[in-house]
Amino acid sequence: MDIVTAQRRVDELRREIRHHNHLYYVLDAPEITDAEYDALVAALKAIEREYPGLVTPDSPSQRVGGTPAEQFGKVTHTTPMLSLDNAMSDDDVLAWAERAVRRLQRGDVTESDAAVGTAPADVGADGDTRGGQPDAPGGDALADPANHPPFELAFVVEPKIDGLAVALSYHDGVFVQGATRGDGLVGEDITANLRTVPSVPLRIPTTDRPMPAGVAVPPVLEVRGEIYMPRDAFQAMNERFEALGERTFANPRNAAAGALRQLDPTVTASRPLRLLAYSVPDARALGADTQWTLLAALRALGFPTAHDARRFDDIGAAIAYARDWLARRGELNYLADGAVLKVDRLATQDRLGAVSRHPRWAVAFKSAESEATTRLLRIDVTVGRTGRMVPHATLEPVPIGGVTVSQATLHNEDYVRDRDIREGDTVLVKRAGEVIPQVVRIVPELRPEGAQPWRMPDRCPACDEPAVREEAAADWFCVNAACPAQLVRRVEHFAGRGAMDIEGMGTKLSEQLTDAGLVRDVADLFRLNESDLAGLDGFGDKKTENLLDAIEAAKDRPLVRLIVGLGIRHVGGTVATALARHFQSLDAIAMAGEPDLVSVPGVGPEIAAAVVAWFASAGNRSLVERLKAAGVRTADEGAGVAPASGSLSGKRFVLTGTLPRLTRAEASALIEAAGGTVVGSVSGKTDYVVVGDTPGSKADKARELGVPTIDEDGLRALTH
Repeated sequence: MDIVTAQRRVDELRREIRHHNHLYYVLDAPEITDAEYDALVAALKAIEREYPGLVTPDSPSQRVGGTPAEQFGKVTHTTPMLSLDNAMSDDDVLAWAERAVRRLQRGDVTESDAAVGTAPADVGADGDTRGGQPDAPGGDALADPANHPPFELAFVVEPKIDGLAVALSYHDGVFVQGATRGDGLVGEDITANLRTVPSVPLRIPTTDRPMPAGVAVPPVLEVRGEIYMPRDAFQAMNERFEALGERTFANPRNAAAGALRQLDPTVTASRPLRLLAYSVPDARALGADTQWTLLAALRALGFPTAHDARRFDDIGAAIAYARDWLARRGELNYLADGAVLKVDRLATQDRLGAVSRHPRWAVAFKSAESEATTRLLRIDVTVGRTGRMVPHATLEPVPIGGVTVSQATLHNEDYVRDRDIREGDTVLVKRAGEVIPQVVRIVPELRPEGAQPWRMPDRCPACDEPAVREEAAADWFCVNAACPAQLVRRVEHFAGRGAMDIEGMGTKLSEQLTDAGLVRDVADLFRLNESDLAGLDGFGDKKTENLLDAIEAAKDRPLVRLIVGLGIRHVGGTVATALARHFQSLDAIAMAGEPDLVSVPGVGPEIAAAVVAWFASAGNRSLVERLKAAGVRTADEGAGVAPASGSLSGKRFVLTGTLPRLTRAEASALIEAAGGTVVGSVSGKTDYVVVGDTPGSKADKARELGVPTIDEDGLRALTH
C-alpha cells in the first residue's frame, strides 16, 4: 500500500485497538477474543515496520519496551502524594467522620491547610500510614447536637489496592511522563516502564464515543493511581518462573513494585501489570465537583477504576459496606489491605485540608484481624514440581480474618535466617488478603529456652538425594530427575514439543501414568507396553497404538532434544545445542568439569555448575543408563561439525521473543541445518537477530549495532 493508505489504515487500527482496550480494562466487557486482539496489534506492527515514519509515541505498538535506562531520574510532584491515616474499627471511622464535621462547623481551616488540601489522598503502597490520632485537643469528644446542627456529608468507599502508587502526566491527551510516589514529594521517572502496562492509556480519550456532559481533556492533566498485579496472573507468572528455575516472588505487591523498577522496560513489558486510577490533583479541570463524578470522568477517558467503589449519603451505610467488603476481600483477584473512605464533595475536601502528611477528608479502614500471634510448632520443607525446596511453618491454629490458619510460608532459607525464626517461637502471622499467610516476625521476649537456629536440610526431604544452592541464589533445589515430588512436571517437560516431542503426552496423561505407578521416572516411558495401558481410563486399541508408536519414534531424537528433555536447570534449547555440538554425547557431557563446560560458547559459570550438579546425582546417572538400555539415542556422531555448506553457512543468528509457529529448538535446528550458527548474545559479529513477539533487550541491541532483524517468515525465506 502507498503511504496515504498506510496512514489511514494505521489510524483505523489504533482507534480499534484503543476501543478494545477500553472495553477490556475499563468496562470489563471484551467483544473480541485475545487472538483477534493480537491479530489487530500484529497488523499495526507490520505496517509500522514497513513505514517507520508512521510510528508515534502513543501507538499501541510502543508498549513492548524501549532502551534500558542507566538510572531513574527524579520527578518532583507538583502536588504532594499523601498517605492515609488508619482506622481499625467502626468506632474509629465514626470518630474520623465526626472530627471532620466538627472542623467544618467550627470553620477553623488554616490557609496552609487549605493549600495542602487540594492534594489527592494517594494511598502509600509502601505502608506509610500512621495511627489515627485526633488532630486537635478534645478531638475525640462528640459534637453537641444542640450547639452544632448536623453537617450533611456524602462518602465514597474505594478499595485500598496493595500495589505501587504512580502519577501519570498527559499533555494534549498524550502520555508524556510517569513517576513513582517516592517520599510523596519526589519520585522516580519510570515513564518507559509505564508505557508497557496495557491498561495505562497512551492517549486519552481512548475511544471516539462522546464524553459525558462537562467532561473534557485539559491541555495538561495528571492522573494518579495504583499499579498492581492480579492474583491469578501472579500465580501463573510464578509457576512459569519456577519451571524455568528462576527466582519467584513472595507476593503480587513485591512483584509489581519490582517490575516497575526494572532498568530494562522489556522486562516490565513481560510482567502482567494493571492500573487502577483513583485521583486527579486538579479534578475540576475535568469538570468534576465530587469524587464520584471524578471516577466517572476517569472511566470516560479510558482509565480503569475500582468496580467495588460505592457512594453513600451517610457514614453508617458507608461503614457497613466497607466492613462487609473487608470480610470478603480475600475472594478478590487483587491484594487489598483496606478500604478507603473519602468525603465526596471536592470543595469540602479543600475546606478540611490536611495535617502532617495525610488528608483529613479520607481514611483507610483496615481490619485488625488481618494478623495475629501464635506459636510456631514446626518448620518443614516441601519440594515443588521443579525441585525448589520451600520452608513453611506449622502453627498452632489461630483465626485470622475469619479463617483458621495453621500453615504459613517462610519463603526461603534467607527469610528464616534474617528474621531468626525458630521452632517454638511466638510469631506474628499476616494474612492481609493474601492467599497464603506468611510469618512476618517473631516476638523475641516469648522465645522458649533452648530454641535452636533453623537450617535448611542439605538433602531433599522427598527423595533424600543431595540438594544444591547456587552461589548468590536464594533457593535450594533437588536436582534428582527421579524425585517423586517433581515427577509429573518432569514427565510432561520431557515429552513436550521442545524436547522429545512424544505426541499425545500432555499434563493429563502424565498425571494418569504417574498416578497409576507406571512411570516413576522418564526412562519408564520407554518400557510401557499394551498391557500396561489396557487398564487405564480412555485407552482403546487405537490410542494405545498411537502412544506406543510416538514413544518409539522419540528414541531416535537428536541429542539436543534429549538434553533439553532432562530438565537441567538453566539449560534450554540454545545451550543444549551448544553442548550437543561440542561434546557429541551425553557421556562426554557427564564427564566434563566446570572449566570444560565454560569453554563452550554460550555456557557461563552458573550453567556449568548446574550441569555438573545434575550429573553428580547418582539418581540422574542411573536414569541416563536406563535411557541407554531402553534404546534412547544419547550420542550424535558428527554433531560437533556444522554443515560445510548451505544457504546460511558461516552466518551467526540470535533468537529473541516467541515465534508464531516455531519453538526455539526448532528455529535453531532450521538455522543449523542450513549451515548457520545460533549464539546467545548480540554483537557486531552477529549477522541476523530473529525477533518474535515480546522480544527482549536483544532486539534493542540489534538496532543499536545496526544488525538486521527478521521475523519467522524472513528466517524461512533465508533457509530455503
